[in-house]
Amino acid sequence: MKAMLTAFAALIVLTIGASQVLDRAGFSSAEQGSSSSVRLGD
Repeated sequence: MKAMLTAFAALIVLTIGASQVLDRAGFSSAEQGSSSSVRLGD
């Protein structure tokens, strides 16, 4: 049980960390899916 909870905690930390890194690197879905003819956020 302890190993499973540790794995879940590691998964959460890695997921949040990867999301932050990809957003800062310009790989967010909003930046990848937009172009000059697409209005996001309006």
